[in-house]
Amino acid sequence: MFVGAPDGRLTTCRSITFSIAVLAGVLLLFAGMGAPDAFASEPVAKDARLGGDANRTRFVTVLSKNVKFGIRTLANPYRVIIDMSDVKLNFPAGRGKKGRGLVTGYRYGRVEPYGVRIILDVKSPVLVDKASIWPASNGQPPRLVVELVKTDRRTFMSKQAAQRKKRAAARPKNRSKAPAIPTPTRRKSASAKRVIVIDPGHGGIDPGAVAKSGLKEKEVVLAFSKTLKKKLEDSGRYKVLLTRSQDSYISLRKRVEFGRQKGADLFISVHADAIPGRNAKKVTGAGVYTLSEDASDEEAKALAAKENRSDIIAGIELPPESNDVTNILIDLAQRETKNLSISFADTLLSGISGKTTVRKKARRFAGFVVLKAPDVPSVLLELGFITNPSDARRLTSSAWRAKVATAVANAVDTYFARQMARKPF
Repeated sequence: MFVGAPDGRLTTCRSITFSIAVLAGVLLLFAGMGAPDAFASEPVAKDARLGGDANRTRFVTVLSKNVKFGIRTLANPYRVIIDMSDVKLNFPAGRGKKGRGLVTGYRYGRVEPYGVRIILDVKSPVLVDKASIWPASNGQPPRLVVELVKTDRRTFMSKQAAQRKKRAAARPKNRSKAPAIPTPTRRKSASAKRVIVIDPGHGGIDPGAVAKSGLKEKEVVLAFSKTLKKKLEDSGRYKVLLTRSQDSYISLRKRVEFGRQKGADLFISVHADAIPGRNAKKVTGAGVYTLSEDASDEEAKALAAKENRSDIIAGIELPPESNDVTNILIDLAQRETKNLSISFADTLLSGISGKTTVRKKARRFAGFVVLKAPDVPSVLLELGFITNPSDARRLTSSAWRAKVATAVANAVDTYFARQMARKPF
């Protein structure tokens, strides 16, 4: 460090040069050794392990420093949810694939707005007997230790009810709620920018479809969505928002709420698909889906069921269904929205045809949760199949992304131009 001379004057340039050299040497030493955890901007989850048997199982997460955490259980299927705030995950590859005792395996990733989530899949009902941070001691780093014990379903469900009651009591009583009855779609002046919400599917703890090569749906759809966002913004006609801009998970209903809260004029959910078994390399091409409780075919129905399970994969507790009166009101509001969604879907499909491979039966519909905003025209764009080698090459090509994103942006232009022609202000 720099110090003053004994008489209060600054040290000479020679001394300063020497001090800088010493400081540089220290920095190089740290660079060679690796910066200590104390220098890290956030805690790091370094590793995780399981121990125990079919009656009592311990899950341990090794940390660089103490963290705040929350823990709860969910049923159908049975899971233990561990949330940690502002933690960087740095587990060794392959962690979580093998289970032990009560735990069949575990997965982990970012889930907004909680931070990091670890989900323990368990064979049967369990209780969290103990859960605490063990501070660093005897050369051991801090650890989050969770003790699970086997129980019966009746006791498990009783604990679940107590959890929900406790969480409800902890919520602020004056917290604003979204209206149960949808509000009318707002009209905008010709000069106002249209709001486009792009929804990259999956993310964080939920990878979506995964190819044998390791290619993940959540990665390719985020890359495409960012390209599309820029294409739309470059026109100067749109305000474009992403439901997620990083590798994090957002629940399906929060994606829908995001679109409504931002006053979206159009909602585009971006996905890729995978086909298991013998046909994995044969099925190819993009497709466009709209909302309908009656699926166009069994394949569309299966796809919607798979996509709608995304919240279960990410450990989201599904809310109860709306009552009948609310459902009727929402259905009335959705009629015009559905027509607009279909109009854009047809325009979109026409726009991307010729720019990329399109499925033979590319226009389909099913009950996708993410398309259920009653007052926002919404479509789900399936870019292709990551299990098909040709599609996989396209999905990872920046040139392909730019070409198809341009086609989608042109389709958006066409859609709004037609709306303006039909309903002039």
